[in-house]
Amino acid sequence: MDYKLAGRRALVTGASAGLGEAIALMLAKEGAHVIVHGRNAERADAVVQQILQAGGSAEVVLGDLATNEGADEVAAGALAGGAIDILVNNAGFYAHTSWSDTTTEDWLHVYNVNVVSYVRMIQRIVPAMKTLGWGRVINIGGGLGTQPVSDLPHYNASLAARHNMSVSLARQLSGTGITSNVVAPGAIMNAGVEQWLRNAAPKKGWGSELVEIEQKAVKELVPNDAGRFGRQEEVAAAVVYLASPYADYVSGAILRVDGGTVRGL
Repeated sequence: MDYKLAGRRALVTGASAGLGEAIALMLAKEGAHVIVHGRNAERADAVVQQILQAGGSAEVVLGDLATNEGADEVAAGALAGGAIDILVNNAGFYAHTSWSDTTTEDWLHVYNVNVVSYVRMIQRIVPAMKTLGWGRVINIGGGLGTQPVSDLPHYNASLAARHNMSVSLARQLSGTGITSNVVAPGAIMNAGVEQWLRNAAPKKGWGSELVEIEQKAVKELVPNDAGRFGRQEEVAAAVVYLASPYADYVSGAILRVDGGTVRGL
């Protein structure tokens, strides 16, 4: 299927690895010129090289979005070639802490990295996007934003903030031709998750083969209708859809890619 993204310019933050990398690769495969953001030049360039070798178009921008100065650098580099059609806010992080060992400084840090960094890029990229009369802001959220767990309280809250501000932005952009939406992944398999599952399996009696480990871990930790973890490409596909003209009538939405983990309307 042609998602009609040829010639579009897309900036993907946190695209040097993981989910951001998968999103960048799929957007490039659909014909978009992808600006790969990261903080590590070697890793970001490796993603660009993958895109170029596959016949796509891409470039690197580097900078720390947790600071205004870093965001300025990233925006200046991304806009050097013209206005951005598609902004995918993906960069962020979390730490495995609970209420008892998450300090107020931890809360402030996570909120800055996971929420204010999104705001920084929106403020710097959207004004030029408005001159195009068309555009996409796609914020990566998560199921923990609507169905939080007892641990990671600061991370849960930062996802909820991403969801809320994305809807507010959609209302603000009414009539501009720009939409604002959220893709909210559930538990997604990646190299780090796979390693954790293999290490935890002997202690929890999940078996020895990854397929069996995954099924038992999902049943115990994140029950869902699919009976498995999601794949990064499945999240990337949701981003590509929302980035395309086929999603012109979708704005202020939260598109869950979680196998039915979140139970609600």
